[in-house]
Amino acid sequence: MNDATDKKQPHIQHYADGVASVMRKAVVYTELRFYMRSDVLYQLTQVFCQRYLPRYGDRTVDQMVQAARSTKQNIAEGSTDGQTSTETELKLLGIARGSNQELLEDYQDYLKRKGMPEWFGKNERFDRLHRFCQEHTRWEDYQPLTARMNDEELANMAICLCHQVDRAMAKYMERKDREFTTEGGIRERMTAARLGQRETQRQIIERQAAEIAALRQENARLQALLKAGGQPGQPGQPGQPG
Repeated sequence: MNDATDKKQPHIQHYADGVASVMRKAVVYTELRFYMRSDVLYQLTQVFCQRYLPRYGDRTVDQMVQAARSTKQNIAEGSTDGQTSTETELKLLGIARGSNQELLEDYQDYLKRKGMPEWFGKNERFDRLHRFCQEHTRWEDYQPLTARMNDEELANMAICLCHQVDRAMAKYMERKDREFTTEGGIRERMTAARLGQRETQRQIIERQAAEIAALRQENARLQALLKAGGQPGQPGQPGQPG
């Protein structure tokens, strides 16, 4: 199957006055579940670093906080830029995934250094943690727990969230990639928007022309009726009731 048959026309948005827009439908990134989890990770990482890592002489703190922040911020920026450029969106989301992976490894390294286990597989604690992270996406749900959790528990919670963010982002990026492959980028959208606008204008002109022709026809009928002495709009013989 060639490119011509694989391609499909982009879905074009329109303003209230009917003018076509080249921009995609805006993504409310704050409603993306992987963005909300990335925000939880950012807040959780700050708590973890302040509580369990030295404030001075260890670059790990800055690296972990920056990796968590980069994940969250690049999701936000990429989703916003995606209105006009899928290429930019995918690039920034790729950076976000890389930062999330870096953060994941920092937490895994911490557990290794401390001789603590990473929870996974058939583990009761892991099952409860995994279920909680699946069902909750807002920091307000996690914050009350952090005061009661130790470093092993917090690190494993962060690791669980990192894996969930990565899987969700991978699926989201695949969908965006498929959209770009089938619909094209901004140039294709600009072309489709211009063609669509021309088609809309042509339809308006044709409708107006048809309305003018109908009005002219009605005007001619009324003039002929008046010349014949009839009453406009009344059936029967001219000048006589029907």
